[in-house]
Amino acid sequence: MVAARKEVRVAIVGLGRVGSTFLSKLASREDQGVKVVAVAEKDENAQGVMLARSEGITVYQDARDIVAMGEAVDIIFDLTGVPDTRKVLRVDLARSGNQHTVVAPEVIAYLIWNMMGNPIEFPDFHDQNQRGY
Repeated sequence: MVAARKEVRVAIVGLGRVGSTFLSKLASREDQGVKVVAVAEKDENAQGVMLARSEGITVYQDARDIVAMGEAVDIIFDLTGVPDTRKVLRVDLARSGNQHTVVAPEVIAYLIWNMMGNPIEFPDFHDQNQRGY
């Protein structure tokens, strides 16, 4: 008997080069139990915003809107490259009493990227400016 795959609901904060690339890969994995339920990006013209909308993914400008989704999100990937953004997400989760949702830093995104066996190299955060999400 094959066990049913648990769907993991993820959100991505930051849709610059790194976040947009990661969104593209995760959105193509929905049949493998990954569902991107929301993204947050301050720049309406960021390359990943159009992709998210075309995939029917909710787009927010404020990452706090993702925190407000509560346990409807299992993992928030902070791909902004800005440590203060991660700190704000964690503080807001704690204040809301949400002990379910976890904030995953870019190193976890790298791990997942490598495990997916992608033939292209993951974009480097050091090429981005420190603009936040």
